[in-house]
Amino acid sequence: MQLDKLVAFHKALADPTRIRILAILANGPLHGQALAGKLGVTPPTITHHMAKLREAGAVYERRDKNTIYFYLHEANMKRKSAAILQILEKAKDSGAIDEGEVFDETEQRRSDMEAEKWQVIRNFITPDGKLKQIPAQRKKKLIVFEYMVRGLEKGRKYPEREINEYIKSFHDDFATIRREFIMNHYMYREDGIYELNPEAMWAKA
Repeated sequence: MQLDKLVAFHKALADPTRIRILAILANGPLHGQALAGKLGVTPPTITHHMAKLREAGAVYERRDKNTIYFYLHEANMKRKSAAILQILEKAKDSGAIDEGEVFDETEQRRSDMEAEKWQVIRNFITPDGKLKQIPAQRKKKLIVFEYMVRGLEKGRKYPEREINEYIKSFHDDFATIRREFIMNHYMYREDGIYELNPEAMWAKA
């Protein structure tokens, strides 16, 4: 990401109430009224803070009938938090930061991907982390799916609803992509609970 976007991200988090909100959402999604009650603030205060966090990419929202639920965007948090480390690594040799240099918010994953894979990611994933479309070609599809599952935590057990919401942060067709995760052995499912398989089991492009 650009340096000014990185600064804006950290500025958005530089507020005690917003940090508390993220900590609460780490345990699962909540609506604004529930957040206000837990934090002892008014609903308009929550609305203000959620707008800042949403703009920074730290949270996203989903509507359930007439209620809007807020979710911690873990994948974006990991990518954007790690971006500062990328800058420090790049600055080691020169001892300075080039403010005009562009740091992609998923640049930390380049070491895990070949140049061809990275180009596929750039073609199918928008700068704000959305999947433009599911690739038709199997090789490209697997590259995109691998990119997506790397935002999930190893050893963590995910209820199906949580996996659906995670996928929807990339693309609305969560059912198709969820099936692909299973078919290509990125994850396994047991009694409606999903967990990452060891990377050695993942289908390879």
